[in-house]
Amino acid sequence: MKHLFTLFFALAMYTLQAQTITGLVIDAQSGTPVPGATVKFLGTNTGTATDSLGKFTLDATPTGTLQVSFIGFRTTTVKARERFFTIELMPEVAQLQTVEVVGRVAKDYNSDYSFSATKTATLNKDIPQSIGTVTKELMADRQAFQLADAVKIVSGVTPSSFYNQYAIRGISQNEEGQIINGMRTRQYYFLQPLTTNVERVEVLKGPASASFSSADPGGSINLVTKKPLTVDRKEVSLSAGSFSTMRGTLDFTGPLNASKTLLYRVNGTYQEARSYRDLVRNNALLFSPSFSYIPNPKTALNAELILSRANGNLDRGQPIFGAVAGVTTLNSTPISLNLGAGNDFFASKELIITGNLAHKFTDRISVNVSYMKQSWEEDLQEHRTTNAFASDMTGKPVTSLAAMQFVQRKQYWNVDNLNAYVNVNFNTGGATHNLLVGYDLSDWQKLKGGGQNAARGFLLKDGSVAGSFVLANAANYQTITASGVTLPRPNVTYFDLNNPNYTIRNINDYVINARTPLPAALTTTQAVYAQEQFRWNKIRLLLGLRYESFQDITNYQSPGETSFTKTALLPRLGLTYSLTPNLNLYGTYLEGFQGQSNTVTLLPNTSSFFNTAKSANLFEPLRSDLKEIGAKAQFFGGRISLNAAVYEINQLNLLLNANLPTFPDSLVTRGAERSRGFEMDVAGYLLPNWQINASYSYIDAIIVSDNEASLVGARKQNTPRHSSNLWMRYNFAPNSALSDLGIGFGVQHSGSKIPWFSRAFDVPAYTLLDMALYYTPAKSSVQVALNINNLTNQTYWVGAQNYLRLFPGAPRNTMLTLTYRF
Repeated sequence: MKHLFTLFFALAMYTLQAQTITGLVIDAQSGTPVPGATVKFLGTNTGTATDSLGKFTLDATPTGTLQVSFIGFRTTTVKARERFFTIELMPEVAQLQTVEVVGRVAKDYNSDYSFSATKTATLNKDIPQSIGTVTKELMADRQAFQLADAVKIVSGVTPSSFYNQYAIRGISQNEEGQIINGMRTRQYYFLQPLTTNVERVEVLKGPASASFSSADPGGSINLVTKKPLTVDRKEVSLSAGSFSTMRGTLDFTGPLNASKTLLYRVNGTYQEARSYRDLVRNNALLFSPSFSYIPNPKTALNAELILSRANGNLDRGQPIFGAVAGVTTLNSTPISLNLGAGNDFFASKELIITGNLAHKFTDRISVNVSYMKQSWEEDLQEHRTTNAFASDMTGKPVTSLAAMQFVQRKQYWNVDNLNAYVNVNFNTGGATHNLLVGYDLSDWQKLKGGGQNAARGFLLKDGSVAGSFVLANAANYQTITASGVTLPRPNVTYFDLNNPNYTIRNINDYVINARTPLPAALTTTQAVYAQEQFRWNKIRLLLGLRYESFQDITNYQSPGETSFTKTALLPRLGLTYSLTPNLNLYGTYLEGFQGQSNTVTLLPNTSSFFNTAKSANLFEPLRSDLKEIGAKAQFFGGRISLNAAVYEINQLNLLLNANLPTFPDSLVTRGAERSRGFEMDVAGYLLPNWQINASYSYIDAIIVSDNEASLVGARKQNTPRHSSNLWMRYNFAPNSALSDLGIGFGVQHSGSKIPWFSRAFDVPAYTLLDMALYYTPAKSSVQVALNINNLTNQTYWVGAQNYLRLFPGAPRNTMLTLTYRF
């Protein structure tokens, strides 16, 4: 009886087990689990979803065909012949997402698709243009909290200063603001954007005017924000590190109903931080909720809000007074030196609301509409140098004292963006066509009420202020004694370079002698465009034509209103040939267009128009073109991707000073630049537990035309000839003694650069080492990460304008981050 009972029990257990199927669903490229995937028997309603570890269980006999699907992956069918097995899903661009409304589910350093380059969901390997991508996973592993920390690993991208300001492929950016989800915002470049709510950063190389209005010739940086997921994911982190940095972040996402037709995502961050630079603060707040509604396979909507507050300082850089070219070293003053006062500030407030609609009328016809509204305001108070020494009563410079000025500025902007297009897919014989026709509208409006106040010059005995010191009238000036020398009394107290004293200054002590209203302005870009993506056998052809109109209005809706309009017809031609399934060769030709405007401050020579009622749009617009050939390849079953390109970019009609003594502010459009180069980007998995992201860039950028004959053929500013970057993360094997640990290692090299406004010296080359340690206890949802940047504590400069504005990089610094996922 005992043996009979044992045999009966064993048979019962076998029968019970035979009715259960268990398995694991993973990403075929990265080997990581895919949570939330749908697993069901084909042609039935019997199914389930994978858990947070990618596992599933079905109470059924292991026979028949299982269908496994998830947004962002190719639907797969497998025979259910075993009680436990692993199913691999191949990543694929979701067909519904002609407008991106559902987030990217993959968790790796490589993103294999883009919406920005063609306004349709297209695999990067099929796009005849170089695109550099930085995913949120790479940003998290490197603790890239601000945009500059993220894009520095992309080939050909060079920071120009502390600000949101870059040279791409050797061409300096002209546009301010950010491109978010393919639409342009407007704000000053002084403070860096945060990356907390960013899914990936895309750098579209060359003049991407086919995709964006008024695109920079070197390239455009597009921030793709995080969208809701169909699976529950929650993550919070706390960080503390060097320079009194403390921050917290959260990222919650998932469905709001059982049918998963209503999804949400909330991202938030708060930071308080100081700096290795004297007086500098970098406090930030960001809150960004988004919702996606997908009622059926034909319709998808997304609504998103971004609320951003930044409060810091406008850091003008490290100054060196009295420098002698070829003699004075850049470290002759401390890299911490900053001329200012303890009560200086630069505050920025921004609110963005975006709505997207994608609807399929049929399987072949769809419409996509996106609208973005932004408000931005600035509040600035700063003490800064006049770029000169103090002078004694005889006019002799006093080299220990820097002349100062005080500036206040407030301004308000309103921006509207509309993008609408229709997609039509059809076949002719063996060829497929994707025809797109659309309309873009972008309005930047500088509102009334803004203004700038300044205090500078010298106090006269009658209480008035003189703009400058006139030696012949020295007896009329009030005087002070400083450093044992008698000097004219300045409106704003001198800064003692030998004894820096960062007091809280009383601004009521100053006589505001320059009150400048900021004229209202409106800059409008409108465009209509058509695009055809043609595919036949191994050939893919991309054709585009865009008609763009750029209107710049000064004194908008005010007396003296003036308006100038410039137009352009912009062609695009790209050809991709699939040499093998894993290797595409491509060639492309693009043209770019940027209207000149007094609403732009990045161009050095438009500064005489900024904050005035003049319009730089009376000059010919900036025009550019790109010629590029390249290759895009995948290796090891798609785990490693490689992009390589050779290119030439030409830029015409840069504004230059006309050198007319009687009209010092007069400009002419005689400038031209040319950039040629080679670049390469590699990303993916060397092993399932070893990720890598690397890049190399060679840039030969020169000045082709300039009023100053000696500059023709000279090297372009702010651009290293050679630069390279590497970052990798290795997680130790699960069965090893170090199974809970991971390590990260990075190298960044930048060749020497010429400053923006001076050729008196070179910004020296540098090589930096970074590393990270990751501790993830087994069977837990916790990670502790320690990032160490500039491991060898190198002194270096990311860029410079001249001897008075150097931008030193950070010394060795650390960041400790605790992350909890649930």
